[in-house]
Amino acid sequence: MSLPHAILTALLERPSSGLELTRRFDKSIGYFWSATHQQIYRELGRLEADGLIRALPAEQPVRGQKKSYEVLPAGRAELARWTAASQDPKPLRDALLLRLRAAAVVGTEGIEADLRRHLQLHERQLAEYEEIEQRDFPPGKDSPQDRLQHLILRAGIDLETFWTQWLRHALAEFAELPGHEPT
Repeated sequence: MSLPHAILTALLERPSSGLELTRRFDKSIGYFWSATHQQIYRELGRLEADGLIRALPAEQPVRGQKKSYEVLPAGRAELARWTAASQDPKPLRDALLLRLRAAAVVGTEGIEADLRRHLQLHERQLAEYEEIEQRDFPPGKDSPQDRLQHLILRAGIDLETFWTQWLRHALAEFAELPGHEPT
């Protein structure tokens, strides 16, 4: 149920067209709540039908003009209700961890190489987050909105740091397995 809330958040930050919204998702919210362009457009239609957003009137009627959307009071109220509600943490479901567990009983063929690939992916993501932090959150940028957005980015940095450390540890464990031949 969170995609509509992600869209409401983005539209409250800045009214946008569907295309602008998908681009903003790709550059920010999509780092922690991904959605395809089709999902975003479909959800915009639902939110409009539910009376939570509306298309802004066009300045000039132009065929094929993109619609921009804004949040209506009912949409703001729904987002405030959802934000205030408590939610339990979601259990971790990670295919790599399950594959590692399976490797303990069927053999480790291919797993070490994939651990190395995952390490590279997480190192790249960590570097990207750290670059965003340097660029977007210099010292002294501390409005409440900036502080909360930086807190979200720090969660991403901390998660990627965890994964890179854990993957290095896992690869060190592989190196110590009896009969191990590096891949």
